[in-house]
Amino acid sequence: TAFLHGALNEEVYMKQPPGFQDKRYPHFLCHLKKAIYGLKQAPRAWFQRFTSFLIEIGFNESGANPSMFVRRSNQGILILLLYVDDML
Repeated sequence: TAFLHGALNEEVYMKQPPGFQDKRYPHFLCHLKKAIYGLKQAPRAWFQRFTSFLIEIGFNESGANPSMFVRRSNQGILILLLYVDDML
């Protein structure tokens, strides 16, 4: 469900999905307010939102790898790696 939490930075429209078509207006389009599965912008939208959250809670982006985040404290170093919507 990670990709469903990404915000879109552009206007995206899609055909009415099967089973949800309004028979009175079959040619109307749906204006998306959030990312959905299958949308090519969805992974990037989620990554941007999650990156903002990590920075907000004290992580720093690695200069070596844009999917690696580091947080240092007096207790040690925490390294977080992202791959698509998985965290290691």
